[in-house]
Amino acid sequence: MPVIEMRVPVIGESINEVTLSQWLKEDGAYVQRDEPICEFESDKATLEFPAEASGKLIHVAAEGDDLEIGALVARIDTDVQASSEESAPAGGDAGATTEVAAEKEPVEASVSPAGEGSYAAGTPSPAAAKLMREAGLEAAQVSGTGKGGRITKQDVLQAIEQQKQAPTEKPEQKEEASAQAPLFGESLQRKERRKKMSRMRRTIARRLVSAKNQTAMLTTFNEVDLTEVIALRKKYQEKFVEKYGIKLGFMSLFAKACATALMEMPDVNAFIDGDEIVYHDYVDISIAISTPSGLVVPPVRNVESLHFADIERKIKELAVKAREGKLSLEEMSGGTFTITNGGVFGSLLSTPILNEPQSAILGMHAIKERPVAVNGQVEIRPMMYLALSYDHRIIDGSTSVTFLVRVKELLEDPVKLLLDI
Repeated sequence: MPVIEMRVPVIGESINEVTLSQWLKEDGAYVQRDEPICEFESDKATLEFPAEASGKLIHVAAEGDDLEIGALVARIDTDVQASSEESAPAGGDAGATTEVAAEKEPVEASVSPAGEGSYAAGTPSPAAAKLMREAGLEAAQVSGTGKGGRITKQDVLQAIEQQKQAPTEKPEQKEEASAQAPLFGESLQRKERRKKMSRMRRTIARRLVSAKNQTAMLTTFNEVDLTEVIALRKKYQEKFVEKYGIKLGFMSLFAKACATALMEMPDVNAFIDGDEIVYHDYVDISIAISTPSGLVVPPVRNVESLHFADIERKIKELAVKAREGKLSLEEMSGGTFTITNGGVFGSLLSTPILNEPQSAILGMHAIKERPVAVNGQVEIRPMMYLALSYDHRIIDGSTSVTFLVRVKELLEDPVKLLLDI
């Protein structure tokens, strides 16, 4: 057939719908087979959709459309051949032999995670272009460090950070702006704007409402003295980095402490499935990571069996992939328990919400020096509030309190953690 229909392929078992976030090729453009033509945004990741054949691209769906699996996205007219300019390789003979659109063998649609691809110097990758539009940046404002000078997502994030740190307006600029400001009593121009929620944000919203409505969620609090943990890191950090090539962070220590407590208290590591309770003889801890698109919680698997260095490496790997939008569906799925650290944003105390279907989540917070009573004396200690939100349908109050006390005990005496006692 001269015209090939491009339909949304099967992406994953749990994904029934995607959003066409942006077209990478214009309507009517000539595309080569396997060349990315558009980006799909699923509940968990951004994916590129490659052309099944070479020919003229005809858009059917529009940017922002929600499409079910199997829905028609575009058509490719394979009777149309590339012009000499489109087909000639860079720096080569314009009359060179081109890939002819006679290749009409249908190829099974495939979707691959959005990568940096091959783009001209100064051209943003699809993920970078999307972020630039959201931040209102032009290509000239971003320095490309990718292959051949192309702009990567990390380049855009760095440019956004530099904008935030840019110096404020000069005094004369402020005076000019003040002079133009409306006087008292004059009407102010008040604007509103609407923006469609991203698919990830819609998924987050739906899951949070479900967690509030479908679980009997309660939260218990405690505080932990991190004097010994800080001393341990200070004493052995240099040797740890020298041996393992990565720093010993707080997260691996907290993850290991939680894994120990979870193996001792299986109810906290379980979840409800209908009228049954599903228990796990392993600990997969989901780590909450903030990204430009929203919060993601990829799990670190088998934490109970991992060394501290392995945990740190895996967390770093997942964090980099999450912020670059390169997490696979497999890396996003699973998890038996979640840890979220609001302390990195300055949170002193909060009530974390459950990550369904899990039954518990630990909230870490900012470390603050506070006066505390130690052996009858007032001392200044580095303290952190801990919050454990849990599903009361499966976890009793006594179990939740005991779990949090056990985590506190292991962190205040990390030798117990290292000796597994």
